[in-house]
Amino acid sequence: MSAFLSLGECMVELAQAGDEMYRRGFAGDTFNTAWYARRLLPDDWTVSYGSCVGEDAVSAEMVAFMEAQGVDTSTLRRLPDRTVGLYMISLDKGERSFSYWRGQSAARMLADDLSWLDGILKDREMIHFSGITLAILPPEQRELFCGAVSRARTRGAIVSFDTNLRPRLWGSAEAMREGLTMGARTADIVLPSFDEEEQVFGDASPEATVERYRDLGADLVAVKQGGGALKLWQREAGMHEVPAVKVENVVDTTAAGDSFAAGLLTGLAQGKSPQDAAAEAMQLAAKVIQARGALVPGIFA
Repeated sequence: MSAFLSLGECMVELAQAGDEMYRRGFAGDTFNTAWYARRLLPDDWTVSYGSCVGEDAVSAEMVAFMEAQGVDTSTLRRLPDRTVGLYMISLDKGERSFSYWRGQSAARMLADDLSWLDGILKDREMIHFSGITLAILPPEQRELFCGAVSRARTRGAIVSFDTNLRPRLWGSAEAMREGLTMGARTADIVLPSFDEEEQVFGDASPEATVERYRDLGADLVAVKQGGGALKLWQREAGMHEVPAVKVENVVDTTAAGDSFAAGLLTGLAQGKSPQDAAAEAMQLAAKVIQARGALVPGIFA
């Protein structure tokens, strides 16, 4: 059996469901990727989520939700003195902004037990994490986390890193640049968004973004450009451009990048070419942004 592991933080999500109404769910960037990956991979793949949760009622409800969605929870660690974070999505013409409450989030302890972390990383064909995964960790634990992921990569796992910037989670712009660079050094596949890379690293073009992550050791870089074409570089095949999918009615861009990551990674895992996997991933993301919330089961009906 093949194994896909996504690492990070799943949170309670409050998403707008009408005027003055919010719907509660569970989501988070790397969990969203795991959720979509579970629906895209065949049954002989295990899709697991690696994180920490509390032992309180809402943590138990989150774990039950994950299990009901087919995501393996044996890679969760439960901490009695912690709980799970919460975020609220506000929308303006389809673009989202977030408010967070995550001070007691158990996921911030993801790298404080390296024996456990090394254990859940063992024997994984594909491992996925993000800039948010690193940003929520105490600074001294980011290096420990990346070291554990690097050890898994050395043992043969394919590692994917979605840069997914949230500047407010980092102590400073310099810490953010250092953290993203550290994460990219551990990865075979890097998934940046050009608008973020331009802002944080001063990249002049998507090609400059590709070059920087190529020089850090990536074998594949997919630079997203919102509604524009994808710049896709692979070490063996060079640069390609994957056309954008036109969407007339953007409802909610939440999880656009997360679903894209799932589509690309699961396509590659099943032997598709990078260009074909990326094109299908863009089709998936285009469907996701036409519905509210991070997880959109209706597109698989």
